[in-house]
Amino acid sequence: VQLQAYGGGLVQPGGSLRLSCKGSGFTLDYYTVAWFRQAAGDEREGVSYISTRDGGTNYADSVKGRFTISRDNAKNTVYLQMNSLKPEDSAVYYCTAYQEDDSPWVPLKGEYLYWGQGTQVTVSS
Repeated sequence: VQLQAYGGGLVQPGGSLRLSCKGSGFTLDYYTVAWFRQAAGDEREGVSYISTRDGGTNYADSVKGRFTISRDNAKNTVYLQMNSLKPEDSAVYYCTAYQEDDSPWVPLKGEYLYWGQGTQVTVSS
Protein backbone atom coordinates (compact mmCIF):
# COMPACT_ATOMS: atom_id res chain seq x y z
CA VAL A 1 0.00 0.00 0.00
CA GLN A 2 1.57 3.24 -1.08
CA LEU A 3 1.14 6.61 -2.71
CA GLN A 4 3.53 7.73 -5.38
CA ALA A 5 3.85 11.42 -6.22
CA TYR A 6 5.64 12.40 -9.40
CA GLY A 7 5.68 14.89 -12.23
CA GLY A 8 7.76 17.69 -10.75
CA GLY A 9 10.63 19.36 -12.50
CA LEU A 10 12.19 22.63 -13.59
CA VAL A 11 9.95 25.02 -15.48
CA GLN A 12 10.15 28.67 -16.47
CA PRO A 13 7.81 31.25 -14.97
CA GLY A 14 4.47 31.11 -16.75
CA GLY A 15 4.92 27.45 -17.58
CA SER A 16 2.88 24.41 -16.60
CA LEU A 17 3.38 21.08 -14.89
CA ARG A 18 1.03 18.24 -14.01
CA LEU A 19 1.68 16.36 -10.80
CA SER A 20 0.34 12.85 -10.32
CA CYS A 21 -0.49 11.03 -7.11
CA LYS A 22 -1.00 7.33 -7.80
CA GLY A 23 -2.32 4.87 -5.27
CA SER A 24 -1.20 1.25 -5.17
CA GLY A 25 -2.77 -1.50 -3.09
CA PHE A 26 -5.88 0.48 -2.19
CA THR A 27 -8.69 2.41 -3.88
CA LEU A 28 -7.78 6.07 -3.86
CA ASP A 29 -11.35 7.15 -4.62
CA TYR A 30 -12.37 6.08 -1.11
CA TYR A 31 -10.21 8.83 0.36
CA THR A 32 -9.95 12.58 0.27
CA VAL A 33 -6.68 13.51 -1.37
CA ALA A 34 -4.81 16.71 -0.70
CA TRP A 35 -1.66 18.29 -2.05
CA PHE A 36 0.67 20.09 0.31
CA ARG A 37 3.90 21.89 -0.46
CA GLN A 38 6.88 22.93 1.56
CA ALA A 39 9.61 25.29 0.47
CA ALA A 40 12.97 25.34 2.22
CA GLY A 41 12.67 27.17 5.51
CA ASP A 42 8.90 27.49 5.27
CA GLU A 43 6.04 25.68 6.94
CA ARG A 44 4.03 23.11 5.06
CA GLU A 45 1.14 24.69 3.16
CA GLY A 46 -2.10 23.09 2.02
CA VAL A 47 -2.47 23.66 -1.72
CA SER A 48 -5.64 21.82 -2.73
CA TYR A 49 -7.92 18.91 -1.92
CA ILE A 50 -10.50 16.80 -3.68
CA SER A 51 -13.11 15.34 -1.37
CA THR A 52 -14.26 11.75 -1.48
CA ARG A 53 -17.66 12.73 -0.07
CA ASP A 54 -18.94 14.89 -2.90
CA GLY A 55 -16.02 15.44 -5.24
CA GLY A 56 -15.72 18.98 -3.97
CA THR A 57 -12.44 20.79 -4.41
CA ASN A 58 -10.72 23.66 -2.69
CA TYR A 59 -7.59 25.68 -3.29
CA ALA A 60 -5.28 27.91 -1.35
CA ASP A 61 -5.78 31.56 -2.28
CA SER A 62 -2.25 31.66 -3.67
CA VAL A 63 -3.07 29.10 -6.40
CA LYS A 64 -6.75 29.76 -7.16
CA GLY A 65 -7.40 30.17 -10.86
CA ARG A 66 -4.04 28.60 -11.75
CA PHE A 67 -4.15 25.08 -10.29
CA THR A 68 -6.75 22.38 -10.89
CA ILE A 69 -7.11 19.12 -8.96
CA SER A 70 -8.87 16.12 -10.47
CA ARG A 71 -9.27 12.35 -10.20
CA ASP A 72 -9.01 9.53 -12.70
CA ASN A 73 -10.50 6.57 -10.86
CA ALA A 74 -9.65 4.16 -13.67
CA LYS A 75 -5.98 5.00 -13.10
CA ASN A 76 -6.34 5.30 -9.31
CA THR A 77 -4.66 8.66 -9.62
CA VAL A 78 -5.22 12.25 -8.55
CA TYR A 79 -3.70 15.03 -10.61
CA LEU A 80 -2.68 18.59 -9.86
CA GLN A 81 -2.52 20.65 -13.03
CA MET A 82 -0.41 23.73 -12.38
CA ASN A 83 -0.53 26.58 -14.88
CA SER A 84 0.96 30.07 -14.91
CA LEU A 85 3.62 28.95 -12.49
CA LYS A 86 5.48 31.53 -10.45
CA PRO A 87 8.84 31.34 -8.69
CA GLU A 88 7.00 31.34 -5.35
CA ASP A 89 5.38 28.03 -6.34
CA SER A 90 8.79 26.36 -6.04
CA ALA A 91 8.63 23.72 -3.32
CA VAL A 92 8.49 20.01 -2.67
CA TYR A 93 4.93 18.88 -3.32
CA TYR A 94 3.41 16.01 -1.36
CA CYS A 95 0.11 14.22 -1.73
CA THR A 96 -1.76 12.57 1.08
CA ALA A 97 -4.89 10.44 1.37
CA TYR A 98 -7.13 10.40 4.43
CA GLN A 99 -10.66 10.19 5.74
CA GLU A 100 -12.18 13.58 6.42
CA ASP A 101 -13.31 14.90 9.77
CA ASP A 102 -15.80 17.78 9.84
CA SER A 103 -13.73 19.80 7.39
CA PRO A 104 -12.21 18.32 4.22
CA TRP A 105 -8.88 19.89 5.19
CA VAL A 106 -8.93 18.04 8.53
CA PRO A 107 -8.19 14.31 8.67
CA LEU A 108 -10.22 12.06 10.92
CA LYS A 109 -8.44 11.62 14.27
CA GLY A 110 -5.70 13.83 12.88
CA GLU A 111 -4.36 11.00 10.81
CA TYR A 112 -3.07 11.41 7.29
CA LEU A 113 -3.20 7.76 6.35
CA TYR A 114 -0.90 7.71 3.35
CA TRP A 115 1.76 10.08 2.03
CA GLY A 116 3.52 10.25 -1.28
CA GLN A 117 7.28 10.72 -1.23
CA GLY A 118 7.29 14.27 -2.54
CA THR A 119 8.23 15.71 -5.89
CA GLN A 120 10.32 18.85 -6.41
CA VAL A 121 8.90 21.74 -8.40
CA THR A 122 11.29 24.53 -9.33
CA VAL A 123 10.09 27.60 -11.19
CA SER A 124 12.99 29.63 -12.45
CA SER A 125 14.27 31.35 -15.55
